[in-house]
Amino acid sequence: MNADRPPHPVPPRAPGLRPALDALAARRTTAVALIEQALDAAQASKRELRAFAAIDRDGALARAAESDARYAQGRPRTLEGLPIGIKDLIDTQGIETGYGSAAWLGHLPTADADVVRALTERGAIPVGKTATHEFAWGVTTASATFGDTLNPLDRTRIPGGSSGGAAAAIACGAVAAGLGTDTGGSVRIPAALCGVVGFKPTFGALPTRGIFPLAPTLDHPGFLGATVDDVAMLAEAFHIDMPPHDVPASVRLGVLREIAPVPLDANVAAAFDTAVARLGPLFACATLDAPGLFDGVFEAFAHIVLTEGGVGHFRHNDADRIAADYGCETIERLERAKTLTLGDYARAQQTRRDFTARLYRAMSAVDCLLLPTCPCTAPRVGQASIDIGDWSGTVREALMTYTAPFNVAGFPAISIPLAARDGLLPAGLQIVAKPGHDGALLQIAQQIERVLHADASTHSHTTRSTQ
Repeated sequence: MNADRPPHPVPPRAPGLRPALDALAARRTTAVALIEQALDAAQASKRELRAFAAIDRDGALARAAESDARYAQGRPRTLEGLPIGIKDLIDTQGIETGYGSAAWLGHLPTADADVVRALTERGAIPVGKTATHEFAWGVTTASATFGDTLNPLDRTRIPGGSSGGAAAAIACGAVAAGLGTDTGGSVRIPAALCGVVGFKPTFGALPTRGIFPLAPTLDHPGFLGATVDDVAMLAEAFHIDMPPHDVPASVRLGVLREIAPVPLDANVAAAFDTAVARLGPLFACATLDAPGLFDGVFEAFAHIVLTEGGVGHFRHNDADRIAADYGCETIERLERAKTLTLGDYARAQQTRRDFTARLYRAMSAVDCLLLPTCPCTAPRVGQASIDIGDWSGTVREALMTYTAPFNVAGFPAISIPLAARDGLLPAGLQIVAKPGHDGALLQIAQQIERVLHADASTHSHTTRSTQ
């Protein structure tokens, strides 16, 4: 068996948010029926994949009954009756929210996070809390306390993290979309590894109140969905709207194939090159020539996360509680945080400013960047290091090298699936825009998604016809 070939059948996806909304509006189904189906699927994914940390059956069904009443009265809201997942890092009133940690077992927030409230006020219904790496401080969604979350496309593989539960829930068909967070790639990485869509808007575009902080100057709430349209529907609740006109033919895409020192593995390289070739006739694509663009940025990112994460945890917890209730991985990072100085943090912030200025200059002649989301497909559960070509390093370094820079700069970025050919595991195509161009980014991503999906469908049909 090919080492990258999924041993499990690809699970069916949940209907997208828009088809579900159309079915509700036409009364072909009810919100109660839709939510019951999502709850059953969520429970199964909790049991088999550990995609959910908690499920709110009673609360979700009560909200669904209210949604059906609004449909009957002819006054549904824009997301009325749609099931979604909420990352366990994000507060939900009355639904257990443990932030992925044994330190917060049984915690029931008294209020919804602002991002949750914006969606529920428009009729969306949280069915439960999707699993997260402890305090969002990791890229595997592994947990010695609760068990590792598994990739539904291959249960020997990780789903990525830290929003791995949301990506797994969408990939296995439990829900079509949900809320995550992204500090260094935590929406886009699991989206890429699970073959779904992950969107991180411009820094500051979404409120963070009610979300457990990792590194406040890097933390971005974000969306995951089965398609770009799914995440765009949720983004509309925050006034992120696609332009009313079609994507201009003059859109310029800067192609960035690799970020040193981490090369692409063969499968990702082939999928990325095929996608760029397919897009070439439709967009103005050009290789981005920006030597030294990413110099020092990953080291600066690591210093900022360690410093801000350490300050947050040491401010609110005593050493005994950390030692007793935190996982070993988080404790190890907090120990490293103690070794950093204010000077280290100041230098990291200066590197950040320098990098952001370089990125603006590099993108002055293009509308968006195209690059892989991750340099490899999903690593195996428990795998600590990875070899790609002549490069060796940790799984964390490999998965974050292509995503973390855009948290450092605060630029909006989205990952859409690259076609997984011949049963191979999926990879992600990352598209990055300038700050404030979130709606245009979604529109361009949707157009690229259509092109690549049509290409994949044609390839699949041709392959079946020749068998």
